[in-house]
Amino acid sequence: MLSSFLIALREGLEASLIIGILLAYIVKTGRSNLVPALWGGVAAALALSVALGGFLNFTSAELTSRGEELFAGTTSLLAVALVTGMVFWLKQTSRALRDELHGKVDRAAKFGSFAMASAAFFAVAREGLETSLFIYSNFKATGSKTPAAFGLVAGLLFAVCLGYLIYKRAIRINLSKFFTITGVALIVVAAGVLSYAVHEFQELGWLPGVDSFAWDLSALIPTTSIVGSFLSGTIGFDPSMSWLQLLIWIGYLAGTLALYLKPAKSTSSLVAAK
Repeated sequence: MLSSFLIALREGLEASLIIGILLAYIVKTGRSNLVPALWGGVAAALALSVALGGFLNFTSAELTSRGEELFAGTTSLLAVALVTGMVFWLKQTSRALRDELHGKVDRAAKFGSFAMASAAFFAVAREGLETSLFIYSNFKATGSKTPAAFGLVAGLLFAVCLGYLIYKRAIRINLSKFFTITGVALIVVAAGVLSYAVHEFQELGWLPGVDSFAWDLSALIPTTSIVGSFLSGTIGFDPSMSWLQLLIWIGYLAGTLALYLKPAKSTSSLVAAK
Protein backbone atom coordinates (compact mmCIF):
# COMPACT_ATOMS: atom_id res chain seq x y z
CA MET A 1 0.00 0.00 0.00
CA LEU A 2 2.80 2.43 0.92
CA SER A 3 4.59 2.00 -2.39
CA SER A 4 1.45 2.62 -4.47
CA PHE A 5 0.64 5.63 -2.26
CA LEU A 6 4.10 7.11 -2.89
CA ILE A 7 3.90 6.48 -6.62
CA ALA A 8 0.46 8.08 -6.89
CA LEU A 9 1.43 11.00 -4.64
CA ARG A 10 4.60 11.80 -6.55
CA GLU A 11 3.16 11.44 -10.06
CA GLY A 12 -0.18 12.97 -9.09
CA LEU A 13 1.44 16.04 -7.58
CA GLU A 14 3.61 16.50 -10.66
CA ALA A 15 0.53 16.38 -12.86
CA SER A 16 -1.34 18.75 -10.52
CA LEU A 17 1.50 21.26 -10.60
CA ILE A 18 1.69 21.09 -14.39
CA ILE A 19 -2.04 21.74 -14.63
CA GLY A 20 -1.73 24.56 -12.08
CA ILE A 21 1.09 26.23 -14.02
CA LEU A 22 -0.84 26.03 -17.29
CA LEU A 23 -4.11 27.24 -15.73
CA ALA A 24 -2.49 30.11 -13.85
CA TYR A 25 -0.68 31.37 -16.94
CA ILE A 26 -3.81 31.13 -19.10
CA VAL A 27 -5.80 33.19 -16.59
CA LYS A 28 -2.94 35.64 -15.98
CA THR A 29 -2.54 36.37 -19.70
CA GLY A 30 -6.26 36.88 -20.25
CA ARG A 31 -6.86 33.72 -22.26
CA SER A 32 -9.71 32.31 -20.19
CA ASN A 33 -11.38 31.08 -23.37
CA LEU A 34 -8.71 28.35 -23.46
CA VAL A 35 -9.60 26.97 -20.01
CA PRO A 36 -12.24 24.47 -21.31
CA ALA A 37 -9.71 23.20 -23.85
CA LEU A 38 -7.15 22.76 -21.07
CA TRP A 39 -9.53 20.63 -19.03
CA GLY A 40 -10.53 18.69 -22.11
CA GLY A 41 -6.90 17.76 -22.72
CA VAL A 42 -6.46 16.78 -19.08
CA ALA A 43 -9.59 14.60 -19.18
CA ALA A 44 -8.38 12.86 -22.34
CA ALA A 45 -4.98 12.18 -20.74
CA LEU A 46 -6.62 10.72 -17.63
CA ALA A 47 -8.91 8.54 -19.75
CA LEU A 48 -5.92 7.20 -21.70
CA SER A 49 -4.07 6.41 -18.46
CA VAL A 50 -7.04 4.49 -17.06
CA ALA A 51 -7.41 2.66 -20.38
CA LEU A 52 -3.76 1.61 -20.26
CA GLY A 53 -4.22 0.26 -16.75
CA GLY A 54 -7.25 -1.72 -17.87
CA PHE A 55 -5.43 -3.03 -20.93
CA LEU A 56 -2.47 -4.23 -18.86
CA ASN A 57 -4.69 -6.07 -16.39
CA PHE A 58 -6.90 -7.60 -19.11
CA THR A 59 -3.95 -8.71 -21.21
CA SER A 60 -2.18 -10.25 -18.22
CA ALA A 61 -5.31 -12.22 -17.25
CA GLU A 62 -5.75 -13.65 -20.75
CA LEU A 63 -2.19 -14.95 -21.20
CA THR A 64 -0.81 -18.40 -20.48
CA SER A 65 1.46 -18.88 -17.48
CA ARG A 66 4.65 -18.39 -19.50
CA GLY A 67 3.10 -15.58 -21.49
CA GLU A 68 2.11 -13.82 -18.28
CA GLU A 69 5.66 -14.19 -16.92
CA LEU A 70 7.08 -12.67 -20.10
CA PHE A 71 4.51 -9.87 -20.11
CA ALA A 72 5.03 -9.07 -16.41
CA GLY A 73 8.82 -9.14 -16.71
CA THR A 74 8.85 -6.93 -19.80
CA THR A 75 6.41 -4.36 -18.44
CA SER A 76 8.34 -4.27 -15.16
CA LEU A 77 11.59 -3.50 -16.98
CA LEU A 78 9.85 -0.78 -18.97
CA ALA A 79 8.34 0.68 -15.78
CA VAL A 80 11.75 0.81 -14.09
CA ALA A 81 13.29 2.51 -17.12
CA LEU A 82 10.51 5.13 -17.32
CA VAL A 83 10.48 5.92 -13.61
CA THR A 84 14.27 6.11 -13.41
CA GLY A 85 14.33 8.46 -16.37
CA MET A 86 11.50 10.53 -14.89
CA VAL A 87 13.19 11.19 -11.53
CA PHE A 88 16.41 12.27 -13.25
CA TRP A 89 14.52 14.33 -15.83
CA LEU A 90 12.66 16.29 -13.16
CA LYS A 91 15.87 16.87 -11.21
CA GLN A 92 17.58 18.33 -14.28
CA THR A 93 14.74 20.30 -15.86
CA SER A 94 12.62 21.52 -12.94
CA ARG A 95 13.97 25.05 -13.20
CA ALA A 96 12.99 25.43 -16.84
CA LEU A 97 9.68 23.57 -16.61
CA ARG A 98 7.55 26.62 -15.87
CA ASP A 99 8.99 28.60 -18.78
CA GLU A 100 8.58 25.57 -21.05
CA LEU A 101 4.90 25.25 -20.14
CA HIS A 102 4.35 28.97 -20.57
CA GLY A 103 5.85 28.68 -24.03
CA LYS A 104 3.43 25.87 -24.88
CA VAL A 105 0.50 28.08 -23.89
CA ASP A 106 1.80 30.98 -26.01
CA ARG A 107 2.23 28.72 -29.04
CA ALA A 108 -1.13 27.00 -28.54
CA ALA A 109 -2.93 30.34 -28.25
CA LYS A 110 -1.93 31.14 -31.82
CA PHE A 111 -3.68 28.05 -33.18
CA GLY A 112 -6.79 27.81 -31.01
CA SER A 113 -8.49 25.48 -28.57
CA PHE A 114 -7.41 22.19 -30.15
CA ALA A 115 -3.75 23.16 -29.86
CA MET A 116 -4.28 24.04 -26.19
CA ALA A 117 -6.04 20.74 -25.53
CA SER A 118 -3.19 18.88 -27.23
CA ALA A 119 -0.56 20.71 -25.19
CA ALA A 120 -2.37 19.88 -21.93
CA PHE A 121 -2.92 16.28 -23.06
CA PHE A 122 0.75 15.58 -23.78
CA ALA A 123 1.93 17.41 -20.65
CA VAL A 124 -0.30 15.32 -18.37
CA ALA A 125 -0.39 12.05 -20.32
CA ARG A 126 3.27 11.32 -19.63
CA GLU A 127 2.67 11.36 -15.89
CA GLY A 128 -0.51 9.31 -16.19
CA LEU A 129 0.96 6.62 -18.43
CA GLU A 130 4.04 6.29 -16.23
CA THR A 131 1.79 5.93 -13.19
CA SER A 132 -0.38 3.25 -14.81
CA LEU A 133 2.60 1.18 -15.93
CA PHE A 134 4.50 1.49 -12.65
CA ILE A 135 1.42 0.81 -10.53
CA TYR A 136 0.64 -2.30 -12.58
CA SER A 137 4.21 -3.57 -12.16
CA ASN A 138 4.10 -2.80 -8.44
CA PHE A 139 0.80 -4.67 -8.10
CA LYS A 140 2.38 -7.71 -9.77
CA ALA A 141 5.53 -7.48 -7.66
CA THR A 142 3.69 -7.26 -4.33
CA GLY A 143 0.88 -9.66 -5.23
CA SER A 144 -1.49 -7.67 -2.99
CA LYS A 145 -4.06 -5.73 -5.02
CA THR A 146 -6.59 -4.48 -2.48
CA PRO A 147 -4.19 -2.60 -0.14
CA ALA A 148 -2.24 -1.35 -3.16
CA ALA A 149 -5.44 -0.06 -4.78
CA PHE A 150 -6.34 1.77 -1.57
CA GLY A 151 -2.86 3.34 -1.49
CA LEU A 152 -3.26 4.39 -5.13
CA VAL A 153 -6.57 6.16 -4.51
CA ALA A 154 -5.34 7.79 -1.30
CA GLY A 155 -2.14 9.00 -2.99
CA LEU A 156 -4.00 10.52 -5.92
CA LEU A 157 -6.54 12.28 -3.69
CA PHE A 158 -3.79 13.66 -1.46
CA ALA A 159 -1.83 14.83 -4.51
CA VAL A 160 -4.84 16.64 -5.96
CA CYS A 161 -5.52 18.36 -2.62
CA LEU A 162 -1.88 19.45 -2.29
CA GLY A 163 -1.81 20.69 -5.86
CA TYR A 164 -4.98 22.73 -5.35
CA LEU A 165 -3.70 24.27 -2.10
CA ILE A 166 -0.39 25.16 -3.74
CA TYR A 167 -2.22 26.70 -6.70
CA LYS A 168 -4.33 28.78 -4.32
CA ARG A 169 -1.18 29.66 -2.36
CA ALA A 170 -2.83 28.31 0.77
CA ILE A 171 0.29 26.32 1.66
CA ARG A 172 3.97 26.49 0.82
CA ILE A 173 6.08 23.38 0.32
CA ASN A 174 9.77 23.07 -0.40
CA LEU A 175 9.15 21.17 -3.60
CA SER A 176 12.83 20.60 -4.26
CA LYS A 177 13.18 18.63 -1.02
CA PHE A 178 9.81 16.94 -1.52
CA PHE A 179 10.70 15.63 -4.96
CA THR A 180 14.17 14.61 -3.83
CA ILE A 181 12.78 12.55 -0.95
CA THR A 182 10.02 10.98 -3.02
CA GLY A 183 12.52 10.40 -5.82
CA VAL A 184 14.67 8.35 -3.45
CA ALA A 185 11.57 6.42 -2.35
CA LEU A 186 10.61 5.68 -5.96
CA ILE A 187 14.12 4.47 -6.74
CA VAL A 188 13.86 2.03 -3.82
CA VAL A 189 10.49 0.80 -5.08
CA ALA A 190 11.88 0.56 -8.63
CA ALA A 191 14.70 -1.65 -7.34
CA GLY A 192 12.09 -4.07 -6.04
CA VAL A 193 10.21 -4.01 -9.35
CA LEU A 194 13.48 -4.70 -11.18
CA SER A 195 14.16 -7.63 -8.86
CA TYR A 196 10.69 -8.96 -9.66
CA ALA A 197 11.42 -8.68 -13.40
CA VAL A 198 14.62 -10.69 -12.92
CA HIS A 199 12.63 -13.35 -11.08
CA GLU A 200 10.12 -13.61 -13.93
CA PHE A 201 12.88 -14.02 -16.51
CA GLN A 202 14.52 -16.64 -14.30
CA GLU A 203 11.24 -18.53 -14.19
CA LEU A 204 11.18 -18.41 -17.99
CA GLY A 205 14.69 -19.89 -18.08
CA TRP A 206 16.14 -16.80 -19.74
CA LEU A 207 18.34 -15.96 -16.76
CA PRO A 208 20.31 -18.42 -14.61
CA GLY A 209 20.17 -19.10 -10.88
CA VAL A 210 16.44 -19.58 -10.33
CA ASP A 211 17.13 -22.20 -7.61
CA SER A 212 20.21 -20.49 -6.15
CA PHE A 213 18.71 -18.65 -3.18
CA ALA A 214 20.40 -15.94 -1.17
CA TRP A 215 17.83 -16.83 1.50
CA ASP A 216 14.54 -18.67 1.78
CA LEU A 217 12.34 -17.14 4.47
CA SER A 218 9.01 -18.06 2.88
CA ALA A 219 8.02 -20.12 5.92
CA LEU A 220 8.97 -17.34 8.34
CA ILE A 221 7.81 -14.26 6.39
CA PRO A 222 5.27 -15.29 3.73
CA THR A 223 4.29 -12.65 1.19
CA THR A 224 0.67 -12.96 2.33
CA SER A 225 1.56 -11.77 5.84
CA ILE A 226 1.36 -8.12 6.86
CA VAL A 227 5.13 -7.87 7.33
CA GLY A 228 5.86 -9.69 4.08
CA SER A 229 3.43 -7.54 2.12
CA PHE A 230 4.84 -4.33 3.62
CA LEU A 231 8.47 -5.26 2.92
CA SER A 232 7.62 -6.45 -0.58
CA GLY A 233 5.79 -3.24 -1.41
CA THR A 234 8.45 -0.90 -0.03
CA ILE A 235 11.92 -2.38 -0.58
CA GLY A 236 11.07 -5.22 -2.94
CA PHE A 237 11.72 -7.93 -0.35
CA ASP A 238 11.31 -11.46 -1.70
CA PRO A 239 11.11 -14.23 0.93
CA SER A 240 12.92 -16.56 -1.48
CA MET A 241 15.24 -14.17 -3.30
CA SER A 242 17.87 -15.59 -5.64
CA TRP A 243 21.46 -14.40 -5.61
CA LEU A 244 21.01 -12.82 -9.03
CA GLN A 245 17.97 -10.89 -7.84
CA LEU A 246 19.87 -9.68 -4.80
CA LEU A 247 22.94 -8.60 -6.77
CA ILE A 248 20.89 -6.69 -9.33
CA TRP A 249 18.76 -5.11 -6.57
CA ILE A 250 21.90 -3.91 -4.75
CA GLY A 251 23.64 -2.81 -7.94
CA TYR A 252 20.69 -0.80 -9.24
CA LEU A 253 19.93 0.77 -5.88
CA ALA A 254 23.52 1.74 -5.07
CA GLY A 255 24.36 3.01 -8.54
CA THR A 256 21.13 4.93 -9.13
CA LEU A 257 21.06 6.55 -5.69
CA ALA A 258 24.71 7.58 -6.01
CA LEU A 259 23.97 9.36 -9.29
CA TYR A 260 20.65 10.81 -8.13
CA LEU A 261 22.00 12.24 -4.87
CA LYS A 262 25.14 13.61 -6.48
CA PRO A 263 25.10 17.39 -5.91
CA ALA A 264 24.13 19.29 -9.04
CA LYS A 265 25.93 22.40 -10.23
CA SER A 266 22.75 24.39 -9.72
CA THR A 267 19.62 23.40 -7.86
CA SER A 268 16.11 24.76 -7.99
CA SER A 269 12.61 23.77 -7.16
CA LEU A 270 9.56 23.23 -9.28
CA VAL A 271 7.11 25.98 -8.43
CA ALA A 272 3.63 26.72 -9.50
CA ALA A 273 3.40 30.30 -10.66
CA LYS A 274 0.36 32.37 -10.81
